Amino acid sequence: MIAVDDKADSSLTWAIEARGLSKSFGNYYALKGVDLKVKKGEHLAIFGPNGAGKTTMIKLLSTLSKPSAGEIRLAGVDIRDDPVQVRRKVSVVSHETFLYDNLTPYENLKFYGRMYDVPDLECRIREVVSQMQLESHLYDRVGTLSRGLQQRVSIARAVIHDPSIMLLDEPEVGLDPHGFIMMRDVLDTLDHPDRTVVMTTHNLERGLDLSNRVVILNKGKVVYEAFKDEIETGDFQRTYDHYTELRK
Repeated sequence: MIAVDDKADSSLTWAIEARGLSKSFGNYYALKGVDLKVKKGEHLAIFGPNGAGKTTMIKLLSTLSKPSAGEIRLAGVDIRDDPVQVRRKVSVVSHETFLYDNLTPYENLKFYGRMYDVPDLECRIREVVSQMQLESHLYDRVGTLSRGLQQRVSIARAVIHDPSIMLLDEPEVGLDPHGFIMMRDVLDTLDHPDRTVVMTTHNLERGLDLSNRVVILNKGKVVYEAFKDEIETGDFQRTYDHYTELRK
């Protein structure tokens, strides 16, 4: 396993710090003592087979679930000390859209924008709607939209408050290729030195395309990590297979 260089730890500001992170469901452990650090501005892709612990990791980092053991600091704040402050810095895109089906995309975005005190909200809504090309569906009820369109609205919801940490749990699910390109373009517009993105995915090619560091989770543990410029992208499938086969 290739470890991330930690020599300059004392001089770095970490966006995400997880130490000894575990999550159990009865006698089953979805995560087993995971240590993970993500720098400000880093784009991290987490790969792993079904049951590896990827979604559990996102739920813990987003405060949607509590760890059984270990600690998490986001943007320097212990999530146990001030979960409200943490949630204002974080956004999540996952299998669950976190949208109200009986409301329109516009009404959903206005609700979340007000919740996060977004300045000049009407202008910001128009901006994210344009980015996700949702103009023609802005006043349709979310429950009537296709899964792909709902995911686009969910991404618009996630970026409405300009978060410093974005957590994406297989965000490409339900998106057609055009929708994925739009999502990538939105992430590109969000790219600046202080914004951090963590994405889980099964798609090795897309994950590598959108990241500058990768982690492989398997059986609830980090089994591999490396910076993208250390990886032979053409051989990464073989690397992935090696580290997941070892622990079957």
